[in-house]
Amino acid sequence: MIPATSWFTPKRLLATFCMINMLNYLDRGAIASNGVNGSRGSCTEGGTCTSGTGIQGEFNLNDFEDGVLSSAFMVGLLVASPIFATLAKRYVNPFRLIGVGLSVWTLATLCCGFSFNFWSISVCRMMLGVGEASFISLAAPFIDDNAPAAQKTAWLGIFCMCIPSGYALGYVYGGLVGSYFGWRYAFWAESLLMLPFAISGFCMKPLQLKGIAPADSKKALAPETVLSGVQVTDPSNGDESLALIKEEFRDRSSNDCSKSKSATKGFDQFSRIFKDMKVLLLNKVYVVSVLGYAAYNFVLGAYAYWGPKAVYNIYKMNDADLIFGGITIVCGIVGTIAGGFVLDFMTNTLSNAFKLLSITTFLGAALCFGAFLCRSMYGFLALFCIGELLVFATQGPVNFVCLHCVEPSMRPLSMAMGIVTIHVFGDVPSSPLVGVLEDSINNWRVTSLILTAILFPAAGIWFIGIFLHSVDRFEEDSEHEVSNVQRSNTMPLLQEKTSESSAFPAQSQEC
Repeated sequence: MIPATSWFTPKRLLATFCMINMLNYLDRGAIASNGVNGSRGSCTEGGTCTSGTGIQGEFNLNDFEDGVLSSAFMVGLLVASPIFATLAKRYVNPFRLIGVGLSVWTLATLCCGFSFNFWSISVCRMMLGVGEASFISLAAPFIDDNAPAAQKTAWLGIFCMCIPSGYALGYVYGGLVGSYFGWRYAFWAESLLMLPFAISGFCMKPLQLKGIAPADSKKALAPETVLSGVQVTDPSNGDESLALIKEEFRDRSSNDCSKSKSATKGFDQFSRIFKDMKVLLLNKVYVVSVLGYAAYNFVLGAYAYWGPKAVYNIYKMNDADLIFGGITIVCGIVGTIAGGFVLDFMTNTLSNAFKLLSITTFLGAALCFGAFLCRSMYGFLALFCIGELLVFATQGPVNFVCLHCVEPSMRPLSMAMGIVTIHVFGDVPSSPLVGVLEDSINNWRVTSLILTAILFPAAGIWFIGIFLHSVDRFEEDSEHEVSNVQRSNTMPLLQEKTSESSAFPAQSQEC
Protein backbone atom coordinates (compact mmCIF):
# COMPACT_ATOMS: atom_id res chain seq x y z
CA MET A 1 0.00 0.00 0.00
CA ILE A 2 1.19 3.55 -0.68
CA PRO A 3 1.94 5.30 2.66
CA ALA A 4 -0.27 8.24 3.59
CA THR A 5 2.88 10.38 3.58
CA SER A 6 3.62 9.58 -0.08
CA TRP A 7 4.51 12.59 -2.23
CA PHE A 8 2.10 11.35 -4.89
CA THR A 9 -1.52 12.41 -4.78
CA PRO A 10 -4.00 11.63 -7.56
CA LYS A 11 -3.69 15.13 -9.00
CA ARG A 12 0.10 15.10 -8.83
CA LEU A 13 0.13 11.73 -10.55
CA LEU A 14 -2.11 13.10 -13.31
CA ALA A 15 0.04 16.23 -13.70
CA THR A 16 3.27 14.20 -13.88
CA PHE A 17 1.89 11.80 -16.47
CA CYS A 18 0.50 14.71 -18.49
CA MET A 19 3.93 16.35 -18.66
CA ILE A 20 5.54 13.09 -19.79
CA ASN A 21 2.82 12.55 -22.38
CA MET A 22 3.29 16.12 -23.57
CA LEU A 23 7.00 15.50 -24.15
CA ASN A 24 6.29 12.27 -26.03
CA TYR A 25 4.03 14.01 -28.49
CA LEU A 26 6.09 17.19 -28.63
CA ASP A 27 8.79 15.00 -30.15
CA ARG A 28 6.37 13.72 -32.80
CA GLY A 29 5.29 17.23 -33.66
CA ALA A 30 8.88 18.49 -33.77
CA ILE A 31 10.03 15.91 -36.30
CA ALA A 32 7.04 16.81 -38.51
CA SER A 33 7.66 20.56 -38.31
CA ASN A 34 9.13 22.46 -41.23
CA GLY A 35 11.96 23.65 -38.97
CA VAL A 36 13.16 20.14 -38.07
CA ASN A 37 11.82 18.10 -40.97
CA GLY A 38 12.72 20.74 -43.56
CA SER A 39 12.64 20.21 -47.31
CA ARG A 40 14.81 18.81 -50.07
CA GLY A 41 17.07 20.92 -52.22
CA SER A 42 15.72 21.84 -55.65
CA CYS A 43 17.01 23.09 -58.99
CA THR A 44 15.24 25.27 -61.52
CA GLU A 45 15.28 24.77 -65.28
CA GLY A 46 17.77 27.60 -65.52
CA GLY A 47 20.23 25.62 -63.42
CA THR A 48 19.84 27.56 -60.18
CA CYS A 49 19.87 25.21 -57.21
CA THR A 50 18.92 25.78 -53.60
CA SER A 51 20.14 23.67 -50.71
CA GLY A 52 17.69 21.70 -48.62
CA THR A 53 16.89 22.32 -44.98
CA GLY A 54 16.34 20.18 -41.89
CA ILE A 55 16.50 16.39 -41.84
CA GLN A 56 15.03 15.98 -45.31
CA GLY A 57 17.51 18.39 -46.83
CA GLU A 58 20.61 17.12 -44.99
CA PHE A 59 19.92 13.45 -45.75
CA ASN A 60 18.27 14.13 -49.16
CA LEU A 61 15.10 12.16 -48.40
CA ASN A 62 12.21 11.76 -50.83
CA ASP A 63 8.62 12.03 -49.60
CA PHE A 64 8.31 8.27 -49.08
CA GLU A 65 11.50 8.08 -46.97
CA ASP A 66 10.35 11.16 -45.12
CA GLY A 67 7.05 9.44 -44.33
CA VAL A 68 8.85 6.27 -43.24
CA LEU A 69 10.97 8.34 -40.86
CA SER A 70 7.84 9.61 -39.13
CA SER A 71 6.66 6.03 -38.61
CA ALA A 72 10.02 4.44 -37.69
CA PHE A 73 9.52 4.86 -33.94
CA MET A 74 6.25 2.92 -34.27
CA VAL A 75 8.22 -0.26 -35.00
CA GLY A 76 9.78 -0.21 -31.55
CA LEU A 77 6.47 0.82 -30.02
CA LEU A 78 4.57 -2.06 -31.60
CA VAL A 79 7.12 -4.69 -30.62
CA ALA A 80 7.67 -3.48 -27.05
CA SER A 81 4.10 -2.57 -25.98
CA PRO A 82 2.80 -6.16 -25.53
CA ILE A 83 6.06 -7.14 -23.82
CA PHE A 84 5.82 -4.35 -21.25
CA ALA A 85 2.13 -5.15 -20.66
CA THR A 86 2.95 -8.81 -20.00
CA LEU A 87 5.86 -7.94 -17.70
CA ALA A 88 3.60 -5.60 -15.72
CA LYS A 89 0.96 -8.26 -15.22
CA ARG A 90 3.24 -11.13 -14.27
CA TYR A 91 6.70 -10.12 -13.16
CA VAL A 92 7.79 -6.48 -12.71
CA ASN A 93 6.26 -3.52 -10.89
CA PRO A 94 4.48 -1.38 -13.53
CA PHE A 95 5.79 1.88 -12.10
CA ARG A 96 9.41 0.71 -12.39
CA LEU A 97 8.74 -0.35 -15.99
CA ILE A 98 7.75 3.23 -16.79
CA GLY A 99 11.12 4.36 -15.40
CA VAL A 100 12.95 1.86 -17.62
CA GLY A 101 11.02 2.98 -20.69
CA LEU A 102 11.63 6.68 -20.07
CA SER A 103 15.36 6.01 -19.67
CA VAL A 104 15.47 4.30 -23.07
CA TRP A 105 13.48 7.21 -24.56
CA THR A 106 15.93 9.75 -23.14
CA LEU A 107 18.97 7.94 -24.55
CA ALA A 108 17.35 7.36 -27.95
CA THR A 109 16.36 11.02 -28.33
CA LEU A 110 19.89 12.07 -27.47
CA CYS A 111 21.25 9.74 -30.16
CA CYS A 112 18.81 11.18 -32.74
CA GLY A 113 20.75 14.43 -32.51
CA PHE A 114 23.97 12.58 -33.41
CA SER A 115 22.55 10.64 -36.39
CA PHE A 116 24.50 10.86 -39.65
CA ASN A 117 22.19 9.36 -42.31
CA PHE A 118 18.68 8.04 -42.95
CA TRP A 119 19.32 4.60 -41.45
CA SER A 120 21.02 5.86 -38.29
CA ILE A 121 18.19 8.22 -37.39
CA SER A 122 15.63 5.53 -38.29
CA VAL A 123 17.22 3.09 -35.80
CA CYS A 124 17.27 5.80 -33.13
CA ARG A 125 13.58 6.50 -33.76
CA MET A 126 12.79 2.79 -33.41
CA MET A 127 14.54 2.71 -30.02
CA LEU A 128 12.60 5.80 -29.00
CA GLY A 129 9.42 3.83 -29.68
CA VAL A 130 10.63 1.05 -27.39
CA GLY A 131 11.08 3.59 -24.62
CA GLU A 132 7.66 5.12 -25.13
CA ALA A 133 5.90 1.74 -25.12
CA SER A 134 5.95 1.20 -21.35
CA PHE A 135 4.47 4.60 -20.58
CA ILE A 136 1.70 4.41 -23.18
CA SER A 137 0.64 0.94 -21.99
CA LEU A 138 0.62 1.68 -18.27
CA ALA A 139 -0.11 5.38 -17.70
CA ALA A 140 -3.84 5.29 -18.54
CA PRO A 141 -4.59 2.37 -16.13
CA PHE A 142 -2.82 4.27 -13.32
CA ILE A 143 -4.94 7.35 -14.01
CA ASP A 144 -8.10 5.25 -14.26
CA ASP A 145 -7.38 3.72 -10.84
CA ASN A 146 -6.93 7.03 -9.07
CA ALA A 147 -9.48 9.29 -10.77
CA PRO A 148 -12.75 10.08 -8.94
CA ALA A 149 -15.50 7.70 -10.08
CA ALA A 150 -17.65 10.50 -11.50
CA GLN A 151 -14.74 12.09 -13.38
CA LYS A 152 -12.87 9.15 -14.89
CA THR A 153 -13.46 10.17 -18.50
CA ALA A 154 -12.63 13.79 -17.73
CA TRP A 155 -9.28 12.76 -16.23
CA LEU A 156 -8.56 10.53 -19.22
CA GLY A 157 -9.54 13.46 -21.43
CA ILE A 158 -7.07 15.74 -19.64
CA PHE A 159 -4.35 13.12 -20.12
CA CYS A 160 -5.25 12.65 -23.80
CA MET A 161 -5.33 16.42 -24.25
CA CYS A 162 -1.54 16.23 -24.24
CA ILE A 163 -1.63 14.35 -27.56
CA PRO A 164 -2.88 17.20 -29.79
CA SER A 165 -1.38 19.94 -27.66
CA GLY A 166 1.97 18.13 -27.55
CA TYR A 167 1.91 17.68 -31.32
CA ALA A 168 1.04 21.33 -31.80
CA LEU A 169 3.69 22.57 -29.39
CA GLY A 170 6.08 20.33 -31.28
CA TYR A 171 5.31 22.17 -34.52
CA VAL A 172 6.06 25.50 -32.86
CA TYR A 173 9.03 24.19 -30.88
CA GLY A 174 10.54 22.44 -33.91
CA GLY A 175 9.97 25.45 -36.12
CA LEU A 176 11.69 27.83 -33.71
CA VAL A 177 14.58 25.63 -32.50
CA GLY A 178 15.19 24.19 -35.96
CA SER A 179 15.27 27.61 -37.59
CA TYR A 180 17.52 29.33 -35.04
CA PHE A 181 19.79 26.55 -33.75
CA GLY A 182 19.44 23.56 -36.11
CA TRP A 183 17.33 20.41 -36.01
CA ARG A 184 19.81 18.42 -33.89
CA TYR A 185 19.40 20.78 -30.93
CA ALA A 186 15.66 20.07 -30.87
CA PHE A 187 16.35 16.40 -30.02
CA TRP A 188 19.05 17.19 -27.47
CA ALA A 189 16.76 19.57 -25.60
CA GLU A 190 13.97 16.95 -25.52
CA SER A 191 16.35 14.42 -23.99
CA LEU A 192 17.34 16.88 -21.27
CA LEU A 193 13.69 17.66 -20.45
CA MET A 194 12.77 13.97 -20.07
CA LEU A 195 15.77 13.05 -17.89
CA PRO A 196 14.23 14.10 -14.50
CA PHE A 197 11.12 12.00 -15.16
CA ALA A 198 13.23 8.98 -16.09
CA ILE A 199 15.18 9.30 -12.83
CA SER A 200 12.00 9.72 -10.76
CA GLY A 201 10.70 6.42 -12.11
CA PHE A 202 13.42 4.69 -10.08
CA CYS A 203 13.56 7.04 -7.08
CA MET A 204 9.85 7.36 -6.24
CA LYS A 205 8.10 4.67 -4.20
CA PRO A 206 6.47 2.41 -6.80
CA LEU A 207 2.69 2.43 -7.19
CA GLN A 208 0.54 -0.63 -7.85
CA LEU A 209 -2.27 -1.24 -10.34
CA LYS A 210 -5.73 -2.51 -9.48
CA GLY A 211 -6.11 -6.22 -10.22
CA ILE A 212 -2.36 -6.88 -10.42
CA ALA A 213 -0.57 -8.43 -7.46
CA PRO A 214 2.71 -6.88 -6.28
CA ALA A 215 5.86 -8.62 -7.50
CA ASP A 216 6.83 -9.91 -4.02
CA SER A 217 3.33 -11.35 -3.51
CA LYS A 218 3.50 -13.13 -6.88
CA LYS A 219 6.71 -14.85 -5.80
CA ALA A 220 5.12 -15.88 -2.50
CA LEU A 221 2.14 -17.35 -4.33
CA ALA A 222 4.34 -19.70 -6.35
CA PRO A 223 6.94 -21.14 -3.92
CA GLU A 224 9.46 -23.62 -5.14
CA THR A 225 8.28 -27.13 -4.47
CA VAL A 226 10.67 -29.58 -2.86
CA LEU A 227 11.32 -32.96 -4.37
CA SER A 228 10.47 -35.61 -1.84
CA GLY A 229 10.25 -38.71 -3.97
CA VAL A 230 13.59 -40.17 -2.80
CA GLN A 231 14.42 -40.71 0.84
CA VAL A 232 18.08 -40.40 1.77
CA THR A 233 19.53 -42.93 4.16
CA ASP A 234 21.81 -41.68 6.87
CA PRO A 235 25.27 -43.13 6.17
CA SER A 236 25.89 -43.68 9.85
CA ASN A 237 22.92 -46.00 10.05
CA GLY A 238 23.49 -48.03 6.88
CA ASP A 239 25.70 -48.73 3.96
CA GLU A 240 27.64 -45.56 3.05
CA SER A 241 27.97 -46.38 -0.64
CA LEU A 242 24.26 -46.98 -0.98
CA ALA A 243 23.61 -43.57 0.60
CA LEU A 244 25.97 -41.88 -1.83
CA ILE A 245 24.27 -43.54 -4.80
CA LYS A 246 20.89 -42.37 -3.55
CA GLU A 247 22.25 -38.85 -2.97
CA GLU A 248 23.60 -38.71 -6.54
CA PHE A 249 20.30 -40.02 -7.89
CA ARG A 250 18.42 -37.34 -5.97
CA ASP A 251 20.66 -34.57 -7.34
CA ARG A 252 20.19 -35.75 -10.92
CA SER A 253 16.45 -36.04 -10.43
CA SER A 254 16.35 -32.56 -8.94
CA ASN A 255 18.23 -31.09 -11.90
CA ASP A 256 15.97 -32.85 -14.39
CA CYS A 257 12.95 -31.65 -12.46
CA SER A 258 14.25 -28.05 -12.47
CA LYS A 259 14.74 -28.12 -16.23
CA SER A 260 11.29 -29.58 -16.68
CA LYS A 261 9.82 -26.89 -14.45
CA SER A 262 11.58 -24.13 -16.41
CA ALA A 263 10.28 -25.47 -19.70
CA THR A 264 6.79 -25.86 -18.26
CA LYS A 265 6.90 -22.36 -16.79
CA GLY A 266 7.97 -20.87 -20.14
CA PHE A 267 5.18 -22.71 -21.92
CA ASP A 268 2.66 -21.56 -19.32
CA GLN A 269 3.77 -17.95 -19.77
CA PHE A 270 3.26 -18.07 -23.53
CA SER A 271 -0.06 -19.87 -23.14
CA ARG A 272 -1.25 -17.16 -20.72
CA ILE A 273 -0.31 -14.45 -23.20
CA PHE A 274 -2.18 -16.16 -26.02
CA LYS A 275 -5.12 -16.83 -23.72
CA ASP A 276 -5.30 -13.13 -22.81
CA MET A 277 -5.03 -12.19 -26.48
CA LYS A 278 -7.89 -14.54 -27.30
CA VAL A 279 -10.02 -12.94 -24.60
CA LEU A 280 -9.46 -9.53 -26.20
CA LEU A 281 -10.23 -10.77 -29.72
CA LEU A 282 -13.49 -12.33 -28.55
CA ASN A 283 -14.55 -9.12 -26.81
CA LYS A 284 -16.79 -7.49 -29.43
CA VAL A 285 -16.95 -4.15 -27.63
CA TYR A 286 -13.16 -3.95 -27.51
CA VAL A 287 -12.73 -5.00 -31.15
CA VAL A 288 -15.26 -2.45 -32.44
CA SER A 289 -13.72 0.29 -30.32
CA VAL A 290 -10.18 -0.41 -31.57
CA LEU A 291 -11.15 -0.82 -35.24
CA GLY A 292 -12.90 2.54 -35.23
CA TYR A 293 -9.90 4.03 -33.45
CA ALA A 294 -7.54 2.62 -36.11
CA ALA A 295 -9.47 4.28 -38.95
CA TYR A 296 -9.62 7.50 -36.94
CA ASN A 297 -5.89 7.35 -36.20
CA PHE A 298 -5.08 6.76 -39.87
CA VAL A 299 -6.38 10.25 -40.59
CA LEU A 300 -5.06 11.97 -37.46
CA GLY A 301 -1.58 10.50 -37.91
CA ALA A 302 -1.33 11.80 -41.47
CA TYR A 303 -2.78 15.16 -40.41
CA ALA A 304 -0.13 15.43 -37.72
CA TYR A 305 2.75 14.72 -40.06
CA TRP A 306 1.64 16.23 -43.37
CA GLY A 307 -0.75 18.91 -42.05
CA PRO A 308 1.64 21.88 -41.95
CA LYS A 309 3.10 21.02 -45.36
CA ALA A 310 -0.35 20.49 -46.94
CA VAL A 311 -1.74 23.76 -45.58
CA TYR A 312 1.38 25.61 -46.73
CA ASN A 313 1.06 24.26 -50.27
CA ILE A 314 -2.72 24.73 -50.60
CA TYR A 315 -3.08 28.17 -49.06
CA LYS A 316 0.51 29.47 -49.28
CA MET A 317 0.71 30.17 -45.55
CA ASN A 318 4.17 31.43 -44.70
CA ASP A 319 3.73 30.50 -41.04
CA ALA A 320 2.03 27.16 -41.59
CA ASP A 321 3.79 25.55 -38.61
CA LEU A 322 2.61 28.25 -36.22
CA ILE A 323 -0.94 28.55 -37.59
CA PHE A 324 -1.61 24.82 -37.91
CA GLY A 325 0.03 24.25 -34.53
CA GLY A 326 -2.04 27.00 -32.92
CA ILE A 327 -5.28 25.54 -34.27
CA THR A 328 -4.35 22.09 -33.03
CA ILE A 329 -3.39 23.38 -29.56
CA VAL A 330 -6.66 25.24 -28.99
CA CYS A 331 -8.97 22.66 -30.57
CA GLY A 332 -7.07 19.74 -29.06
CA ILE A 333 -7.20 21.10 -25.52
CA VAL A 334 -10.81 22.30 -25.63
CA GLY A 335 -12.15 19.36 -27.65
CA THR A 336 -10.43 16.58 -25.68
CA ILE A 337 -11.35 17.95 -22.26
CA ALA A 338 -14.90 18.74 -23.41
CA GLY A 339 -15.38 15.19 -24.72
CA GLY A 340 -14.43 13.74 -21.34
CA PHE A 341 -16.68 16.09 -19.36
CA VAL A 342 -19.62 15.55 -21.73
CA LEU A 343 -19.43 11.77 -21.33
CA ASP A 344 -19.25 12.11 -17.53
CA PHE A 345 -22.28 14.44 -17.68
CA MET A 346 -24.14 11.88 -19.79
CA THR A 347 -23.07 9.19 -17.24
CA ASN A 348 -19.92 7.41 -18.28
CA THR A 349 -21.23 4.13 -19.65
CA LEU A 350 -19.88 2.18 -22.61
CA SER A 351 -23.06 2.68 -24.65
CA ASN A 352 -23.01 6.45 -24.12
CA ALA A 353 -19.32 6.49 -25.05
CA PHE A 354 -20.09 4.91 -28.44
CA LYS A 355 -22.90 7.41 -29.03
CA LEU A 356 -20.56 10.31 -28.40
CA LEU A 357 -17.79 8.75 -30.52
CA SER A 358 -19.96 8.19 -33.58
CA ILE A 359 -21.75 11.56 -33.53
CA THR A 360 -18.71 13.77 -32.94
CA THR A 361 -16.57 11.90 -35.48
CA PHE A 362 -19.21 12.11 -38.21
CA LEU A 363 -19.85 15.82 -37.71
CA GLY A 364 -16.14 16.57 -37.39
CA ALA A 365 -15.39 14.65 -40.61
CA ALA A 366 -18.06 16.58 -42.52
CA LEU A 367 -16.66 19.93 -41.38
CA CYS A 368 -13.01 19.03 -42.08
CA PHE A 369 -13.98 17.74 -45.54
CA GLY A 370 -15.80 20.98 -46.24
CA ALA A 371 -12.78 22.95 -45.01
CA PHE A 372 -10.47 21.47 -47.64
CA LEU A 373 -13.06 22.25 -50.33
CA CYS A 374 -12.89 25.95 -49.44
CA ARG A 375 -10.87 28.18 -51.74
CA SER A 376 -10.66 30.88 -49.10
CA MET A 377 -8.02 30.48 -46.42
CA TYR A 378 -10.31 32.08 -43.83
CA GLY A 379 -13.18 29.73 -44.71
CA PHE A 380 -10.78 26.81 -44.33
CA LEU A 381 -9.60 28.00 -40.93
CA ALA A 382 -13.16 28.50 -39.60
CA LEU A 383 -14.48 25.08 -40.69
CA PHE A 384 -11.31 23.20 -39.83
CA CYS A 385 -11.25 24.65 -36.31
CA ILE A 386 -14.79 23.47 -35.56
CA GLY A 387 -14.15 20.12 -37.24
CA GLU A 388 -10.99 19.47 -35.21
CA LEU A 389 -12.81 20.51 -32.05
CA LEU A 390 -15.36 17.73 -32.62
CA VAL A 391 -12.84 15.15 -33.82
CA PHE A 392 -10.66 15.56 -30.73
CA ALA A 393 -13.66 15.06 -28.42
CA THR A 394 -13.26 11.30 -29.01
CA GLN A 395 -9.96 10.87 -27.13
CA GLY A 396 -11.33 10.48 -23.60
CA PRO A 397 -14.35 8.29 -24.49
CA VAL A 398 -12.43 5.81 -26.67
CA ASN A 399 -9.81 5.26 -23.96
CA PHE A 400 -12.58 4.86 -21.39
CA VAL A 401 -14.08 2.05 -23.51
CA CYS A 402 -10.72 0.28 -23.89
CA LEU A 403 -10.11 0.39 -20.13
CA HIS A 404 -13.58 -0.52 -18.90
CA CYS A 405 -14.68 -3.25 -21.33
CA VAL A 406 -12.00 -5.60 -19.91
CA GLU A 407 -11.11 -6.90 -16.46
CA PRO A 408 -8.73 -4.71 -14.39
CA SER A 409 -5.65 -6.91 -14.82
CA MET A 410 -6.19 -6.93 -18.59
CA ARG A 411 -6.00 -3.14 -18.92
CA PRO A 412 -2.25 -2.88 -19.67
CA LEU A 413 -2.58 -5.51 -22.40
CA SER A 414 -5.79 -3.88 -23.62
CA MET A 415 -4.02 -0.54 -23.99
CA ALA A 416 -0.92 -2.17 -25.50
CA MET A 417 -2.80 -4.17 -28.13
CA GLY A 418 -5.03 -1.19 -28.86
CA ILE A 419 -1.91 0.89 -29.47
CA VAL A 420 -0.45 -1.84 -31.69
CA THR A 421 -3.64 -2.05 -33.75
CA ILE A 422 -4.25 1.66 -34.22
CA HIS A 423 -0.66 2.16 -35.31
CA VAL A 424 -0.33 -0.92 -37.55
CA PHE A 425 -3.53 -0.04 -39.39
CA GLY A 426 -3.45 3.68 -38.62
CA ASP A 427 -0.62 6.18 -38.59
CA VAL A 428 2.22 3.76 -39.41
CA PRO A 429 1.02 3.20 -42.99
CA SER A 430 -0.82 6.51 -43.38
CA SER A 431 2.19 8.85 -43.49
CA PRO A 432 4.14 6.96 -46.19
CA LEU A 433 0.94 6.15 -48.12
CA VAL A 434 -0.09 9.79 -48.17
CA GLY A 435 3.45 10.59 -49.32
CA VAL A 436 3.12 8.10 -52.18
CA LEU A 437 -0.34 9.45 -53.09
CA GLU A 438 0.95 13.01 -53.16
CA ASP A 439 3.98 12.00 -55.24
CA SER A 440 1.53 10.41 -57.67
CA ILE A 441 -1.13 13.12 -58.05
CA ASN A 442 0.88 16.17 -56.92
CA ASN A 443 -2.21 17.93 -55.55
CA TRP A 444 -2.35 18.50 -51.80
CA ARG A 445 -6.04 19.52 -51.84
CA VAL A 446 -7.18 16.25 -53.42
CA THR A 447 -4.85 14.25 -51.20
CA SER A 448 -6.29 15.93 -48.09
CA LEU A 449 -9.89 15.29 -49.21
CA ILE A 450 -9.21 11.59 -49.81
CA LEU A 451 -7.55 11.32 -46.41
CA THR A 452 -10.36 13.14 -44.55
CA ALA A 453 -13.04 10.88 -46.09
CA ILE A 454 -11.66 7.95 -44.07
CA LEU A 455 -13.14 9.51 -40.91
CA PHE A 456 -16.65 8.57 -42.10
CA PRO A 457 -16.02 4.77 -41.85
CA ALA A 458 -14.57 5.37 -38.37
CA ALA A 459 -17.84 7.00 -37.30
CA GLY A 460 -19.79 4.09 -38.81
CA ILE A 461 -17.78 1.47 -36.93
CA TRP A 462 -18.29 3.24 -33.62
CA PHE A 463 -22.01 3.56 -34.39
CA ILE A 464 -22.20 -0.26 -34.40
CA GLY A 465 -20.89 -0.25 -30.82
CA ILE A 466 -24.07 1.43 -29.57
CA PHE A 467 -26.05 -1.77 -30.22
CA LEU A 468 -23.57 -4.22 -28.68
CA HIS A 469 -24.20 -5.72 -25.23
CA SER A 470 -21.61 -4.00 -23.04
CA VAL A 471 -20.67 -4.43 -19.38
CA ASP A 472 -18.35 -2.20 -17.38
CA ARG A 473 -15.85 -4.59 -15.79
CA PHE A 474 -13.82 -2.13 -13.74
CA GLU A 475 -14.97 -3.58 -10.40
CA GLU A 476 -14.43 -7.22 -11.34
CA ASP A 477 -11.69 -9.24 -9.62
CA SER A 478 -9.75 -10.54 -12.58
CA GLU A 479 -6.78 -12.08 -10.82
CA HIS A 480 -7.81 -15.03 -8.64
CA GLU A 481 -4.46 -14.90 -6.90
CA VAL A 482 -5.01 -11.34 -5.64
CA SER A 483 -5.65 -11.83 -1.95
CA ASN A 484 -7.03 -9.37 0.55
CA VAL A 485 -3.48 -8.42 1.52
CA GLN A 486 -2.62 -7.70 -2.11
CA ARG A 487 -5.79 -5.67 -2.55
CA SER A 488 -4.64 -3.45 0.29
CA ASN A 489 -1.28 -3.13 -1.47
CA THR A 490 -2.93 -2.05 -4.69
CA MET A 491 -5.33 0.45 -3.16
CA PRO A 492 -5.61 3.52 -5.41
CA LEU A 493 -4.26 6.81 -4.13
CA LEU A 494 -7.70 8.40 -4.08
CA GLN A 495 -9.15 5.80 -1.71
CA GLU A 496 -6.06 5.91 0.44
CA LYS A 497 -6.16 9.64 0.94
CA THR A 498 -9.84 9.66 1.94
CA SER A 499 -9.25 8.51 5.50
CA GLU A 500 -6.18 7.91 7.58
CA SER A 501 -8.03 5.46 9.77
CA SER A 502 -8.55 3.02 6.89
CA ALA A 503 -4.82 3.05 6.20
CA PHE A 504 -3.79 1.65 9.57
CA PRO A 505 -5.76 -1.63 9.36
CA ALA A 506 -4.35 -2.18 5.90
CA GLN A 507 -0.83 -1.65 7.22
CA SER A 508 -1.43 -4.12 10.01
CA GLN A 509 -2.63 -6.66 7.45
CA GLU A 510 0.61 -6.28 5.51
CA CYS A 511 2.65 -6.92 8.63
